[in-house]
Amino acid sequence: MTTLDHPNPDGGAMTTSPATLLLARHGQTVWHAENRYAGVSDIALTDEGRRQARQLGEWAALNRVDAVWTSTVSRAIETARPACEALGLTPRREHELRECDFGEVEGRTLAEFAAEQPEWAREYRADPVAHPFPGAEDPRVAAARGTAALRRIAGGHPGQRVLVVAHNTLLRLVLCELLSIPLGAYRRVFPQLRNAAVSEVRIGEQCGALLSLNVPCAPDAPGAQGTSGVMR
Repeated sequence: MTTLDHPNPDGGAMTTSPATLLLARHGQTVWHAENRYAGVSDIALTDEGRRQARQLGEWAALNRVDAVWTSTVSRAIETARPACEALGLTPRREHELRECDFGEVEGRTLAEFAAEQPEWAREYRADPVAHPFPGAEDPRVAAARGTAALRRIAGGHPGQRVLVVAHNTLLRLVLCELLSIPLGAYRRVFPQLRNAAVSEVRIGEQCGALLSLNVPCAPDAPGAQGTSGVMR
């Protein structure tokens, strides 16, 4: 693994191996069929979501994973459980990796919101950061807290590979922040992170590098089984 040199306060250079974070969205939930926004709501996994979690666990058992972190939301915790059992690891939880709060659209679809607030929905589609949903968490705040959390995790695991199970919108915002992509473009650049698929990023001292995106954990997985193709 490539190392990064950065100044040592005592003089000379300090060499640190960057961490590799294996980012996974939680498995399918009961709101996926209609593509409803699940942010702060504690929504359970479906049978398909539990199957996806088992596949993630099987993948983790065959790949080097040194630690597992999850958000504090149950759908992320349950998705990580098979991997932790396969690896014999105790999961660590980080509240700042929770999903964004979608305000008035929590539990609803974008189509339902657009039927009531067509102009607001149009502005949201054009720039979801400049025009978030009514009462929603500021996406810039969510991006900052999520990025800070991943940097803390990476800083605690130099040279290691860490599985991080979190959420679709939060992770897309963080990927933009890490890769210097305008936050307002997150829906276009990253239309979705597939359930229980793995995206690999390397986080060094100053920046991040995307090594892979949406890699399915099962060889026969047709992408995002049970996941709506509608962009949220």
